[in-house]
Amino acid sequence: QVQVVESGGGLVQPGGSLRLSCVASGNIFSIAAMDWYRQAPGKQREPVAVGTHFGNTDYADSVKGRFMASRDNAKNTVYLQMNNLKPEDTAVYYCNVRLYTDSTNWGYYWGRGTQVTVSS
Repeated sequence: QVQVVESGGGLVQPGGSLRLSCVASGNIFSIAAMDWYRQAPGKQREPVAVGTHFGNTDYADSVKGRFMASRDNAKNTVYLQMNNLKPEDTAVYYCNVRLYTDSTNWGYYWGRGTQVTVSS
C-alpha cells in the first residue's frame, strides 16, 4: 500500500506565510512526480505547482512569485512554501504522487489534503 500525507495547513492572516509538506510512504519502487493541487469551495481542483520532482516547477499564474516548491527526493517529500498569502488562496491543498510500485506497475495517489484558510 501507498500513503500520501499532507500537513502544514492552518489559519493565517493575509500577507502571512505557511509551509506545506507532503510525504509519500509504503510500497514505493520509484517516484515519477509529486505535485501540488488545490480546491477552493465551489471550484474545481486546480494545479498549483507541478514538476517539482524533476527540479523544474511550473506554477499557476495566480501564485507565481509568492509560492515556491522544493523537494527532498531521499525522503519522498515535497514542500510548498507559501508567502504573501491572499484570501483567494483559501482552499484544501492536495498532493498528487505518480509512482511505481515495481518496475512496471504505476499509479496516481492523492492525499487527503490540508486546509489553508487566509482570513483576517
